[in-house]
Amino acid sequence: MTTHQLRKSYRIAVSVAAAMLLVAACGSDDIPETDIPAPPPETESPSQDATPATTTEPSIEGTTVTLISHDSFNLSDGTLDEFTAQTGVTVELLEVGDTGTLVAEAILTKDAPLGDVLFGIDNTFLQRGLDAGIFLRYESPALAGVPEDFQLDSRHRVTPVDYGDVCVNYWKDAVPWEPVTLDELTFPEFADQLVVQHPETSSPGLAFLLATIAAFGDGWELYWEDLRNNGVTVTAGWEDAYYGEFVSGGGDRSMVVSYASSPPAEVIYADPPTDTAPTGVITESCYRQIEFAGILSGTDNEAGAQALIDFMLSETWQNDVPLNMFVYPVIESATLPPEFVEHTAVPEDPLMLDPAEIEANRDAWTERWVEIVLR
Repeated sequence: MTTHQLRKSYRIAVSVAAAMLLVAACGSDDIPETDIPAPPPETESPSQDATPATTTEPSIEGTTVTLISHDSFNLSDGTLDEFTAQTGVTVELLEVGDTGTLVAEAILTKDAPLGDVLFGIDNTFLQRGLDAGIFLRYESPALAGVPEDFQLDSRHRVTPVDYGDVCVNYWKDAVPWEPVTLDELTFPEFADQLVVQHPETSSPGLAFLLATIAAFGDGWELYWEDLRNNGVTVTAGWEDAYYGEFVSGGGDRSMVVSYASSPPAEVIYADPPTDTAPTGVITESCYRQIEFAGILSGTDNEAGAQALIDFMLSETWQNDVPLNMFVYPVIESATLPPEFVEHTAVPEDPLMLDPAEIEANRDAWTERWVEIVLR
């Protein structure tokens, strides 16, 4: 499997408020009724057969919506065709690097957006996008089927679409015992066994740093000193770690920062086939990433963009993402593939930090991490 299939990410657009006109009616009790002019005698009541005036929304059929996303975006053939069949709207896809690059490009092109809808901003970058004002408000009716825990923006500038958990994975046959806590990663029995990604160049690397901050608070720096002293190694990205240093790729490291969905991927892509996942997940280490979609300010097809947001919360889209992007659907009515049910450990209480706290401290945290781990 590839990074395209195992992504994070991870991964609440809002209602466009119609302008309301308040008409103030003025009157005085001191004005006699005789001063109010009566209608002329020839005035006739409107015919019951008259057709009342109506307003209709402009048709979106035949229009195009440009969807910009990260380069890990993937859906089954025909999924977007079904959206076109339902609405008459064609979707053009534009992939723009990783999540950080995607958000940066959207901010730089705010006044002349590259597309109509952005998909793939997650809660580690969410506040940056919200502060830049790149999204329109839109509250999809389909949000009724999404748990409130995923709806991080009460103003509905972005819509939750999927989620995944970044966790430490271990190769079952290569560890002295199957670890269950973050503290065990610092034990001498696991010396020189953990590989992580650089938080400045890797999404799962940043998520794991955030996990340790959420878990240990002010003690996160001491924890990373312990990891460094226990022989942790660092790679630039996920692929270098998982298919380089980790046992799965022929390396000698038995533990790696990856995803809760990595074990089912090991089963799905196993050669020769297997019914048992060779890897396990330390659920205590898991940091939840929620991916969102939002309508970009400046779109010239707002109605079509709203329709696409709604479709992202349909069962058609939601049932399609697990085996294509190895993330979980957010709607409660979605159906998980059996591999996810059988081989994925979903944390009951995943680690998370407030997006505003992340945005305020990201640079200081990563700079301090570099001082501790790479000095």
